[in-house]
Amino acid sequence: MSQFRAAYRYAHAIIGVAEEFKKLDEVTRDFLFLDKLIGSSKELSSFIKSPIVNKEKKKRAFTELLTNRVSELTLKFVILLTSKGREELLPEIIRQFYGLRDQLLGILNVTTRATVSFTPAQEQQLVAQLERATKKKIRMKYVLDPSLKGGFSVQHEDTVWDASVRHQLELLRERFIEGTA
Repeated sequence: MSQFRAAYRYAHAIIGVAEEFKKLDEVTRDFLFLDKLIGSSKELSSFIKSPIVNKEKKKRAFTELLTNRVSELTLKFVILLTSKGREELLPEIIRQFYGLRDQLLGILNVTTRATVSFTPAQEQQLVAQLERATKKKIRMKYVLDPSLKGGFSVQHEDTVWDASVRHQLELLRERFIEGTA
């Protein structure tokens, strides 16, 4: 089984248990903490990936590190992963968990690229239009992209709505080449 699929299954399992015990927000906070902890410590990241350190030593270290810092459910989950020798999947499990949680809560993560920053009113208007069109809650990430020449593009996974000047110029160029302009 690929690491991606294994991480997805573990993420699906923890989200199911967290939802069943009404601890989704708690596990989300714990995973945010773990993600920051692993991302900020090369030593911890190396420790998690190390095949030399045995499972028992890793379980003791995780118990010591995470007790009173994460919920009992999250601690048990990390210990279970370690018992199965799958602790190296933790960063990917966390990433998959966030995706599944957003899906469960009806949230779309969208990236908007523009040549200049939007005003707060423009941001609100764009989010409102996308929420009406998708019937989902939108979590917007804004990126400045001078290559667009003007306008903006909105992307969710592999779907792109392109209202950039660059795109309009490309369309016009294609029409000239076809002789329809």
